[in-house]
Amino acid sequence: MRIRTAAAICAGKLARWMLHDVLRRQASQLPGRIALQLDPCALEALAIKARQGTIVVCGTNGKTTTTNLVADALAAQGKHILCNRDGANMLPGVVSALLPRHRADWAVIEADELSTIHILPQLKPTYLVLLNLFRDQLDRAGEIDHVQDTLVRALEASPDTALVACGDDPLCMGVAVRAQRNGTKVLTFGIAQDLGRTPDRVPEARFCQLCGAELVYAYRAYAQLGDFRCPSCDFARPPLDFAARDVHRDAHGMRFATVRTHTQDVWHVHTPSSGAYMIYNLLAAASAAQLAGVDERHFVQAIDAFHPDNGRLQRFVVDGRDVVLNLAKNPTGLNQNLDLLLSDARPKALHLVLNDNPNDGRDVSWIWDVDFERLGGRADVSRITVGGTRAHDLQVRLKYAGLPAAVTSSVSQALADARDLSSTTPLYVLTNYSALQPTKDELQRKARHHA
Repeated sequence: MRIRTAAAICAGKLARWMLHDVLRRQASQLPGRIALQLDPCALEALAIKARQGTIVVCGTNGKTTTTNLVADALAAQGKHILCNRDGANMLPGVVSALLPRHRADWAVIEADELSTIHILPQLKPTYLVLLNLFRDQLDRAGEIDHVQDTLVRALEASPDTALVACGDDPLCMGVAVRAQRNGTKVLTFGIAQDLGRTPDRVPEARFCQLCGAELVYAYRAYAQLGDFRCPSCDFARPPLDFAARDVHRDAHGMRFATVRTHTQDVWHVHTPSSGAYMIYNLLAAASAAQLAGVDERHFVQAIDAFHPDNGRLQRFVVDGRDVVLNLAKNPTGLNQNLDLLLSDARPKALHLVLNDNPNDGRDVSWIWDVDFERLGGRADVSRITVGGTRAHDLQVRLKYAGLPAAVTSSVSQALADARDLSSTTPLYVLTNYSALQPTKDELQRKARHHA
């Protein structure tokens, strides 16, 4: 190892020790920034720590959940893991995640899609799991074709990396087809049955990635994900290497079987969540875990023990009221959250928080692509409040959907406003990125206080 690289890694470790062990502060980014200042190629030296391999997870929605599930499954199998569990998914965060330990069995890394061009050439992962592609942070990421181009170039710079892509997503398969031409090995996962869902009002992708003709679907799970084909060329959902079958949903959640087509291995999975997007997250995690050598027992054990504390589908009880917090930072994510809300048979209240800070993206026009109209005329949605730096934009959008919404200063105020509602009425709190952590902290304080 070069002296410069060794000094960079030592400086990063020292910064991590000071932040994490002495000051008890979050050390998810700064140690990596310090190491990269001293040596921009520090990640390449750190990559060899993962003796058995590295799994990188990317995609617009579901990265943190899927990454943590894969890491938990490998840990349940007895493997030593390096992982950026907090979702610091750009280059400094990845470097910070690899600083602890001298050695590990596997690294499981969440990566921002545009950052893969900086991460993959140095990290050289065994697998890149691509969950989905939707419009997100348009002022930073641009349109989806720019994200696709970046992923293809990143895979080209890491030729031994196998792509594990969502076969149900034509945008993911657009990346897969191009990467395969460059020699990348491609494996696919998807849902092999019609879930009987009404298609979203505004799909993300309607046209063939090869010839531009309008795609046709045998069925859609949500957004553009489903059993698609082009009527004018051979672009279509491929045969699935990992398939979800026998999906059943009830008041207790969902259960389904994951089938590895090549070996016909069947795993039986259950989750208390009822969203179609969670089937894809769990299926992607199961696919990666199987490829890494995890068995069914340890994967199911990881799911049963999975209780997120990062604000993604995190639950609180405040003054006897259930509060459900989740991230919703783009049209597809918010539409799926509305699905989750509407699947709850109880009367409920909704609090939406929209910020336009730099890490959110300044452009909030995406809220006009959210299907808020489906909430109209629903007696079980008793109250809607809005907050954040762009609360008034949300209020106007909801007005056009025929939904009155009051502006509130905080989630504490939203809870106070809900005091006249029965304590059996849950409050669903949906925030975009920069509002998630402050809202979570506020709910934790209130939950502890009332407890």
